[in-house]
Amino acid sequence: MVKITVCGAAGRMGRRIVACAAEDKEVQVVGAVEMKGCPNIGKDAGELAGTGELGVQVTDDIAAAVKNADVVIDFSFHAAAPRIAECCAAAGKPLVVGTTSLTADELEAVRKQAKAIPVLIAPNVSVGANLLFNKAAEIAKILGPEYDVEVIEAHHRMKKDAPSGTAMRIAEAIAEATGRVLEKCGVYGRKGDDALRQPGEIGVHAVRAGDIVGDHTVIFCTQGERIELIHRAHSRDTLAKGALRAAKFTAKAKPGRPYSMQDVLGL
Repeated sequence: MVKITVCGAAGRMGRRIVACAAEDKEVQVVGAVEMKGCPNIGKDAGELAGTGELGVQVTDDIAAAVKNADVVIDFSFHAAAPRIAECCAAAGKPLVVGTTSLTADELEAVRKQAKAIPVLIAPNVSVGANLLFNKAAEIAKILGPEYDVEVIEAHHRMKKDAPSGTAMRIAEAIAEATGRVLEKCGVYGRKGDDALRQPGEIGVHAVRAGDIVGDHTVIFCTQGERIELIHRAHSRDTLAKGALRAAKFTAKAKPGRPYSMQDVLGL
């Protein structure tokens, strides 16, 4: 039995992780964390998730919430990630970070804790999406520079950040596989009279509409043919179950370097 604490437990993803954990015989939720001032502080995490009372109250005390956990899953706000990682390191608790939009400084602050504890960082914990990262890079390397590359992502209207962390990871994986630097070749949307595609560009585009959970399409196109890779998340449960799979892996991992879902899947 792997005991988990969920940070961001009252959020959309946090609630689904708690709900899916309640159905997983290999996992037990022992802690639930939210930011100070959250109206759900003091409520039962299971009731918030719609699974019935679990006897685990949502708290803003991270140190207390991680005390009895084997591993911590963070799906809170990106600015909280360094503090959560620091608390996990102090308590000697492995950490899975699924929070997106981490700044370079925040990411580095989390990564450095991997020297003390097992840390897994994933912009997307879906098994299918991580397979997409792998195959998109592999295909881009095989096809070569004659194929234009475009990444299109679509999410619900409430998503604040754009492009998504998943889209950025796809673009990064393709750039790395083909000897490009995304900071130099990435183009985010096109507009105007001088928007002609330039050689080597990787286009990244964001759509926000309705209740789309998460769609990602990678287009490889040259004169005469087009290849498309598509991943669609039908519900947040695919992410929640991926997070639990990551937690089971990280709970048994050793510190020393940051892990990713590629490690979980053996890719």
